[in-house]
Amino acid sequence: MKKISTLVLFLLIGCVAVQAQTKFPKVDKSPMDMVYFPDAYPHLKIQNKPTEPLIARVIFSRPQKNGRTIFGELLEYGKVWRLGANEATEIEFFQNVKIGNTKIKKGRYTLYSIPVQDKWTMILNKETDIWGAFKYDQTKDVVRIDVAVQKQTLILETLAMTFEKNSTGADLVIGWDNFKVALPIAF
Repeated sequence: MKKISTLVLFLLIGCVAVQAQTKFPKVDKSPMDMVYFPDAYPHLKIQNKPTEPLIARVIFSRPQKNGRTIFGELLEYGKVWRLGANEATEIEFFQNVKIGNTKIKKGRYTLYSIPVQDKWTMILNKETDIWGAFKYDQTKDVVRIDVAVQKQTLILETLAMTFEKNSTGADLVIGWDNFKVALPIAF
């Protein structure tokens, strides 16, 4: 009798536990991604193989083209864009850097863009942890710099970012559809 009572008790607890399961959100259509300079820094770090110090990390959500015209339609020319989907794109510098003629202190920033046909105005802003560009505040801009748009033959279905090393530091290269831009970062 004692075994049956114990079994019934465990079954009741199990039923309550099943009903109290955590409800997780569905997978987002624009998954979050992260890029580092130097590339793959966390993997190199755990293997004790980094050859350069950690300079920057970008966290962004990756919207997809899905047959849409991106620039000039989905993203209106001349309007502030969060440089991705969902939360505004965030860039963190792990040491002081320079963008254009502006010295940038190490820390976290939000990265916005104002795309037009032949250039994008790239914006580094002090306000972080923002969803979209709905509450973008120009008074909190740290730097604005124009970068040229480069047309590509390769069409990128999903927004992509990467760092490319250059002679003064690295370019943050951003591509989507058949366009790309490069934001030079000196360090």
